[in-house]
Amino acid sequence: MSQLQENKMGVMPVKRLVLSMSLPMMISMLVQALYNVVDSYFVAKVSENALAAVGLAFPFQNLMIAVSVGTGVGVNALLSRSLGAKDYETANRTAENGVFLAVISTLIFSAVGVLLAEPFFLAQNSDPDIVGKGVAYLRICAGFSFGLFLEIMFERLLQSTGRTFYTMITQGVGAIINIIMDPVLIFGVGPFPEMGVAGAAAATVLGQIVAAVLALIFNITRNHEIQPRLKGFRPQGHIVGRIYSVGIPTIVLNSISSVMTFGMNLILGAISTSTAVAVFNVYFKLQSFVFMPVFGLNNGMVPIVSYNFGARKRKRLTEAVWFSAALAVGIMMVGLAVIQLFAAPILGLFEASQDMLDIGVPALRIISLCFAFAGFNIVCSSTFQALGNGVLSMIMSIVRQLVVLLPAAYLLSLTGRVTAVWWAFPIAEVASLALCLFFLRHTFRNVILPLGDEKEA
Repeated sequence: MSQLQENKMGVMPVKRLVLSMSLPMMISMLVQALYNVVDSYFVAKVSENALAAVGLAFPFQNLMIAVSVGTGVGVNALLSRSLGAKDYETANRTAENGVFLAVISTLIFSAVGVLLAEPFFLAQNSDPDIVGKGVAYLRICAGFSFGLFLEIMFERLLQSTGRTFYTMITQGVGAIINIIMDPVLIFGVGPFPEMGVAGAAAATVLGQIVAAVLALIFNITRNHEIQPRLKGFRPQGHIVGRIYSVGIPTIVLNSISSVMTFGMNLILGAISTSTAVAVFNVYFKLQSFVFMPVFGLNNGMVPIVSYNFGARKRKRLTEAVWFSAALAVGIMMVGLAVIQLFAAPILGLFEASQDMLDIGVPALRIISLCFAFAGFNIVCSSTFQALGNGVLSMIMSIVRQLVVLLPAAYLLSLTGRVTAVWWAFPIAEVASLALCLFFLRHTFRNVILPLGDEKEA
């Protein structure tokens, strides 16, 4: 493909473009959501303590994902914007520096995860069985995290040029390997040893490594719009700075959920048994069925918005945002209805005891009320990132999870009733919506309107 030829993100009808970019990623992320649920399904068969251990590992795992995704978002936004402005030199240097940052992140998290896994679990729980299972799980996930960091970076390079079909393949293959190997390694099938919770971690990293290799192959053989060079590579401070101008707010934004989850584990542990922590873990896995398609939609929307922002095509940019918002709200409302109607049967999939049902059914029904507002908030947050205003997304997340959710959860926990704590989630989502609308109005007036559609055909 000639670099002078207009990329499809600047010419294809917007609704068809959003769907063509997003559907492959929505499908692949649904497969990943299925993996999340299947993973917990098999871990729950080991024991409730095993399920709690995996839940306690979530803050660290989420921090790794936050750094990898945040760096990828920065690369995606700068690369897509450079392609929209026909600045191919910057696009290529962005890809090179993005891969370098993924390698550095791997080295840091591998060392920290392996060395500090035990203190991390002891800070949250004193049960030796839970701590032992958690440490074994986390050391494998962190020690082999190169699969996670490289997979996400290579997939972001594909997304930046609109080749989302290939990311569907890489994510789907990785998740399927994970799903297949979970029971094999957890329970020891055939020649494989019975590894318990550690087997779930091994299945996870195996799927990530295979997906990373596939994504690398697709970039080399199919992604011809960017041509990064390894020979003579040197990190470039100004490129790294531009990546992280968007990436750091995104990293902070996603890392906040690690802080929130860690805090919630402490709050729940103070007023309830490990069952409440297990319920909280199950909720996070279940909600991925609803949130993952919306995140896939966002991943398709972000390069479209960034590209048309770089090309100064205001009409296409705004149409992409509003169409994506409408789809996101629709997806979330379907998810809300399903959880409200089928909370008990869903929990039954995870070997739920009567105690777990008593805590879990109201938890799922109350927390899922936030779905009514979350879809719109997520699309707006991603729009701010795509336009280079990632700080606004970061502020929204800080207010929602640290300023409102955790303090509200703590105050509600003083009642001594674990059911009351769950109301902190919808309360925080409403606060986030109010802030989102304020930021959206500011962004439209000061960033989008001045574009003026000078290049619109």
